[in-house]
Amino acid sequence: MTKPEPKPELKPQPQPSHAPVAQADLRVSDADRERIAELLRDAYAEGRLDADEHAERIGAAYAAKTFGDLVPLTRDLPSHRPLSFEKPPLEAPAPRPVAPALPPARQESASMVAVFGGASRRGRWRVGSHLRAFAAFGGVEIDLTDAVFESPEVEIEVTALFGGVEIRVPENVSLHGSGVGIFGGFDVKEQTAADPYAPVVRVKGVAVFGGCEAKPRRGKKLKEWVRKQLGTE
Repeated sequence: MTKPEPKPELKPQPQPSHAPVAQADLRVSDADRERIAELLRDAYAEGRLDADEHAERIGAAYAAKTFGDLVPLTRDLPSHRPLSFEKPPLEAPAPRPVAPALPPARQESASMVAVFGGASRRGRWRVGSHLRAFAAFGGVEIDLTDAVFESPEVEIEVTALFGGVEIRVPENVSLHGSGVGIFGGFDVKEQTAADPYAPVVRVKGVAVFGGCEAKPRRGKKLKEWVRKQLGTE
């Protein structure tokens, strides 16, 4: 009786070295990172993210290597759009960006007072032609980087007594002013915007045993639609 011939041993087939990369593992470009960063800035201006969340997500966006790193950063935001992993054909027209709808800007008082405490104003709020800040044994923070300018010129009058006032403006507006420091400091980092139609912020006042600092915030620019709202275009 003859023995049956042994069956040939099946060897695993080697995987091709050119296997497609998973979509989430594709590398992102600087334009992809900047697009997500802009969505995060809008969410912060709308009050959907607090300062710590915004700073954490912005850092993660600029450090992202793949699309999988970027997707979670805006997944819980209304302005989130699914990221596209495919490039459109060269003959196809580039899609027009859709600007997210912004909520109405807050109407705020023209005066800010901090006595043995603090007062802060930031985000998307309406600033008129005149603003007063008074700090006594406390601090006042005025952030104009996301504000809606209702006047081409804004004057901020500062009084700091044993306290401090901090003012931040967009990097593309003009900032001018001076004040008096008595046993204190009054520092205005003046700049003139390249755009002659850009709003002008003027800071004046006095600091006694206290301080006032006004300077532009790098990386934060005045929105283009604000200029149109002022009637200069």
